[in-house]
Amino acid sequence: MKTLTLIRHAKSSWDYQVGDKDRPLNQRGITDAHLVSSHLAKNPFFADAVFSSYANRALHTCTIFMRNLDISFSKLSVTPQLYDFSGDTVLPFIKGIDDSHEKVVIFGHNHAFTHLANILGDHFIDNLPTSGVVTLTFPVTRWKEITKGTTVNTVFPKQLK
Repeated sequence: MKTLTLIRHAKSSWDYQVGDKDRPLNQRGITDAHLVSSHLAKNPFFADAVFSSYANRALHTCTIFMRNLDISFSKLSVTPQLYDFSGDTVLPFIKGIDDSHEKVVIFGHNHAFTHLANILGDHFIDNLPTSGVVTLTFPVTRWKEITKGTTVNTVFPKQLK
């Protein structure tokens, strides 16, 4: 059984004249990332591996979640394939994950993550919001075999306010 958790980066700021990859989180984003990750931490949360886009907003979100979920930073890999807005590089990346990893968390961007949640899960999501989490399970032993799985959990900041 493979478990994939997709986490969209928290709300970013447009107040700085920096490139897209360097945009920081705004205060609401930081607050929402703490809110959602603290909610997830109320139950046991395991990850064999964590992968993040190298965009500042994704990495900062990842850091907040990993700290609040007490996941070792030794499990983190930063990868350029997750800096993707369509899903064209994210899906092949997922299918290429080492099969020794059963539970994987990835941090990235929309529209890729909403698209992947809908094509891989069995519950339609109109839009994965910033700091939103979708967990999917697949009854396979190899990542390259994943197709349609089961949406087992969604957590959105609005649900917790």
